[in-house]
Amino acid sequence: MAQRIVFDPALPWAAIWIVAALSALAVALALWRGLPGWWLRGLAALALIAALAAPALETEERQPLTDIVLMVVDRSSSQSLPGRAAQTDAAVARVRAEIAALPDTELREIELGDGAEDAGTELMTALAAALAEEPRARVAGAILVSDGQVHDLPATPQMPAPLTLLQTGRAADWDRRLVIRTAPAFGIIGETLQVVVRVEEMGEMPAALQGRPVEVDLAIDGAEPERFTVPVNTDLALDLTLEHGGQNVVQFDLAAEEGELTDRNNAAVVQINGVRDRLRVLLVSGEPHAGERTWRNLLKSDSAVDLVHFTILRPPEKQDGVPVTELSLIAFPTQELFVEKIDEFDLIIFDRYSQRGILPPVYFQNIRDYVMEGGAVLVSAGPEFASVESVYHSALSDILPARPTSRVIERGFLPTVPSLGERHPVTQGLAAYEPEGVSATPTAEGEGPRWGRWMRMIDLSETRGETVMEGADGRPLLVLDRAGEGRVALLASDQAWLWSRGFEGGGPQLELLRRLAHWMMKEPDLEEEALTATAEGQRMTITRRTLGEGPRELTITAPDGTETVLPMEEAAPGRFTAVFDAPDIGLYRLREGDLERVFAVGPSAPKEFEATIASDELLGPVMTPTNGGAVRLEEGLPDIRTVREGRPAAGRGWIGITPRAAHATVGISQSPLLPAWVFLLMASALIVGAWLREGRR
Repeated sequence: MAQRIVFDPALPWAAIWIVAALSALAVALALWRGLPGWWLRGLAALALIAALAAPALETEERQPLTDIVLMVVDRSSSQSLPGRAAQTDAAVARVRAEIAALPDTELREIELGDGAEDAGTELMTALAAALAEEPRARVAGAILVSDGQVHDLPATPQMPAPLTLLQTGRAADWDRRLVIRTAPAFGIIGETLQVVVRVEEMGEMPAALQGRPVEVDLAIDGAEPERFTVPVNTDLALDLTLEHGGQNVVQFDLAAEEGELTDRNNAAVVQINGVRDRLRVLLVSGEPHAGERTWRNLLKSDSAVDLVHFTILRPPEKQDGVPVTELSLIAFPTQELFVEKIDEFDLIIFDRYSQRGILPPVYFQNIRDYVMEGGAVLVSAGPEFASVESVYHSALSDILPARPTSRVIERGFLPTVPSLGERHPVTQGLAAYEPEGVSATPTAEGEGPRWGRWMRMIDLSETRGETVMEGADGRPLLVLDRAGEGRVALLASDQAWLWSRGFEGGGPQLELLRRLAHWMMKEPDLEEEALTATAEGQRMTITRRTLGEGPRELTITAPDGTETVLPMEEAAPGRFTAVFDAPDIGLYRLREGDLERVFAVGPSAPKEFEATIASDELLGPVMTPTNGGAVRLEEGLPDIRTVREGRPAAGRGWIGITPRAAHATVGISQSPLLPAWVFLLMASALIVGAWLREGRR
């Protein structure tokens, strides 16, 4: 219960103040004139003013309210480091018991994990949300149970009571962290690029390890790693070379030392897109024919292709009396192209080329060796391939995927894609490129794709590799193979140009030849056997391309070492997919069959593991204005005391809260101090007394 004097004036306060001013003036005049009853006049005026103000006694009935203590418990990933979870549980139990022992005090508990999208520990955001739900006048304090590594300090609320930290972790903790300081988003294939890395030491490093250089492994796309010696706490530029186009996953690994706090931040991954400076293609054309410009137009239309075209406009057997000096302006540099600089080409195409003594046998041996060492050769065959002048009757026979039977099939046929071709990325889905509005072309085998026919092909035998297109009577039309480190393709027809001319509706000539050329140049998107992954947030979509058939199982190894086996569903011929919701961000290892891949969901080391050493350095400036502080749980569980407002609220082995004495008003009553007639009677008596006193003069 609380009491106070209140007023219920009969007149507006302005009028009462005017009356008071006039009364004071009258009393002053009486005093100036020397009237002995001036003080009685003054008391009478006060009685009249009191009557007008109507003073009353107000009695307020109050119900005491409990004080509220907020406890925000950090359950983020960094709190799972050795010993911290047990410290957290013990601290929470101690706070519950201590608050329960305090009279009229309640505890509000808030737990939080990792922030969404690798936002880290959003401790201040959780505290602000909890504070907004409680009356600030009842909040006696806030207790944070955490390692002190928070990532949302700008969200710190204005605290009405002490803010204290119960700090987990050990004073002797130490850790190393691998950081990629700078890395290019793109790199030219075959050229050296630099990635700057740094190994940082944190915490109380053992004297035997402090400042000692460490070894870092660098691996590209899960290949055999290369080891570097790296000084600690120093930026170091490491050189690497990309071997293929498309996405290159570059992984850095730092071996964990015994006693290190965690190895979750000992690995880092950067994805670098490999691009070719210029694709160099050598096109060797033999006898001129209607489709000679097909390859030239295709390659010249690609601005990334640097084309060298070697064509024979007049075969040696043609004798027309024209002097040799008038046949060309310059001598074609065959020695330079096929001997000295052959390794500079990404692809060599023979378009209806036959052996007529222009290129000596040793050049074909160089071409064979070029393929075995990683080059690519494509043969687009015409009738010459079935003759004695065929390039098959050279050193190229060692690498070509089929042998001509000397038979040329001169009749219309419809190119088809067999089941193997439907799984191969070069010919997969070609039906989607069928010309619209053209009816199917009837063949001896029945209805086929909505393409135009070709009119000639070379009969092949002893094929090896993959036959991805078939021609007349199911004979091999397009055969792909690998030789050594390189690739070889044989197109057993020179009639692809019919599609580009729209014969019988045409066909996907441009798409087919583009895919074929880029497969030859090892474009990653056209690899037959590949394991790729993409991610939206923490949902991973893994795709397996293969020429094989049958069910597929994917093994996923999480950052913490746990393995998950998922069945993969066939989304299209030769394409299997699986969807996996990653439980945490970090590095995941994917394995299907003999293919492995490393993939990073979010950063390779989450924000929770960027700074792993427990500390009150970040929260210190936030706690000091509230008179709060930090207590290390390693030194013992603290007591909770009540302290007056403005006094320190943290010390060795204890933390404090400030009682708020909050209450709720349940009733109010008022009673006049004196009735108005009493004030009037008093004023009358005082006026009469003043008159009598002054009358005796």
